[in-house]
Amino acid sequence: MSETRTAAPPSAPYAGGAAKAAVRPRQGLALLVIATAQLMVVLDATITNVALPRIQDALHFSGANLSWVVNAYALAFGGLLLLGGRAGDLLGRRRMFVVGLLVFSAASLVGGFATTQAWLLAARAVQGAGGAIVAPAALSLIVTTFPEGRPRARTMGVYSAMSVAGGAIGLVAGGLLVDYASWRWVLFVNVPFGLAAALLAPLVLAGAPRLAGRLDIPGALTGTAGVAALVYGLSDAATGPDGVSHWGDAKVVVTLTAGVVLLAAFGLIEARSRHALLPGRLLRDRARLGANLVMLGLGTVLFGAFFFLILFVQEIWGYSAIRAGVAFLPLTVAVLAGSAVASALLPRVGTRPLLLVGCAACAGGLYWLSLLTEHAGYAGGLLAPTLVTGAGLGLLFVPLPLVALAGVAESDSGVASSLLNAGRQVGGAVGLAVLSTVAWTGAAHAHGAYRHALVIGFDRAFAVAAGISVATFFVTLALIRVRRAGAQPGR
Repeated sequence: MSETRTAAPPSAPYAGGAAKAAVRPRQGLALLVIATAQLMVVLDATITNVALPRIQDALHFSGANLSWVVNAYALAFGGLLLLGGRAGDLLGRRRMFVVGLLVFSAASLVGGFATTQAWLLAARAVQGAGGAIVAPAALSLIVTTFPEGRPRARTMGVYSAMSVAGGAIGLVAGGLLVDYASWRWVLFVNVPFGLAAALLAPLVLAGAPRLAGRLDIPGALTGTAGVAALVYGLSDAATGPDGVSHWGDAKVVVTLTAGVVLLAAFGLIEARSRHALLPGRLLRDRARLGANLVMLGLGTVLFGAFFFLILFVQEIWGYSAIRAGVAFLPLTVAVLAGSAVASALLPRVGTRPLLLVGCAACAGGLYWLSLLTEHAGYAGGLLAPTLVTGAGLGLLFVPLPLVALAGVAESDSGVASSLLNAGRQVGGAVGLAVLSTVAWTGAAHAHGAYRHALVIGFDRAFAVAAGISVATFFVTLALIRVRRAGAQPGR
């Protein structure tokens, strides 16, 4: 299963030749390795969030600097995704998958021993870099390891469930580790799983040919810096709990402007480069463009809406961190159920009906959440709408990667995978900034007691998230015409 360097014609359908030619040993273990890697990358955000108060006390972070424990990871992860995807194409996806796991695990180990703020933040940034290598490689390896049709659909269901359920699992695991061990274990816990996955990967994952070419360094620099500046600016821009808007702050304006300029430069470089980091042909296909736009919208909903759901149960209902995590376990079950249904129906009904139903379910569930009050009970107020939303997410995250990767040339599969992940990451930054502004502005201008004002602000954020889900429904309706799993995207 060696990975040798070959040149693939740009028009060669990736899902066909490479997947059929690759040896597919022990697919159950292969699925376990890919799912473990994806779970580690996604889980890291929420499992660390739960530990933030303990980290602040231990390393003496200020309130403002504490956010960098999260942002250092998010910036490195989002900024390096495209480069990580292209590196997998050129250097071998299985090889880069292992490298990414080892980098992620080593950074987790080093970060767990941190005694200073700079030490921890540097380790978190390296973790993000490892995640940016692992995430696109994992998605590409599904295509090389599992044959098209029902096996790949089932695998994509598990992968997608891990992508969404990791957040809820992180809340529970983080609460348990922080309460019964130490905040350091939210980092140490990655090490045994990462090393086990890295050791198994060469044995159970199919290799794919390395492709001739070279990295687009000018594109990598401008693209990475542009995405990082955009994520950084949006993270700082949001109106805070005090109701004060930061959108007009000089630092925010300069950072966002720099991000736009750098991304514009990236677009010009890519249009002229022979070895483009993001080939324009990937976005000229209507269905693939639609899938990435839908993922951008879903990232907005996931990061923003669920951030305020966690705050709601803790600030309004007084839940502890562990109780909050347990409260969202039914959401995880709903995502898993939706993914299982999508995997079973995909070969029969195709991607478009599942995407439309999933978008509609997300919109309905989020609108239902916008009716929450401080006096509502868990069963009547929160459980039912989160089940609807979770089922909708499960229906969406299985077909979206299949549409985004259908018909992609072997030479572009890594960057196509990273583009989808980057959409979710950038969408998350946009969502957190926009929905934070909506929520805190609404709360600041509401009349009545503090808790009631918070509920008004949070409900407005949920309503805006529902509107974004409605927009993804119409994007799907207009752009995505794939008729069955694995079909070539329509135009």
